[in-house]
Amino acid sequence: MRVSVIGGGTAGGDDAGVAERVGRLLAERGHTLVCGGRGGVMEAACRGASEADGRTIGILPGTDAREANPYVDVPIVTGIGEMRNVLVVRNGEAAIAIGGRYGTLSEMGFALKIGRPVAGLGTHDVEGVQAVETPEEAVRCVESRVEG
Repeated sequence: MRVSVIGGGTAGGDDAGVAERVGRLLAERGHTLVCGGRGGVMEAACRGASEADGRTIGILPGTDAREANPYVDVPIVTGIGEMRNVLVVRNGEAAIAIGGRYGTLSEMGFALKIGRPVAGLGTHDVEGVQAVETPEEAVRCVESRVEG
């Protein structure tokens, strides 16, 4: 399964550690991680997945693949800026939101609009998003909602 991990371009507080754990768990369970390909939550999640020999896809806002964080296996350039948020969630079968601000909120909205299940860790309180407390719960949540 492909899982979109969405969150802030900067990872404050515990977000980086949470994202890294989510990435690792996804990889250990055989899932491919899709993200926006840059820093913060995206980089931390990719690092976790990479350290567990997982596959990562980064859908970048610009036109230069070198903008991707060093843990992205497959950088996809778009040249469409923040509009790439739709592509990030469209290319996952589910999404896990970690922290974040307006960009994350937009991705959550797009994911829900197109029928993707979303688990949230310390993020916006949005109807339809399943709030969870741990990375393990987040991964189990999206697995059960896609496979169930």
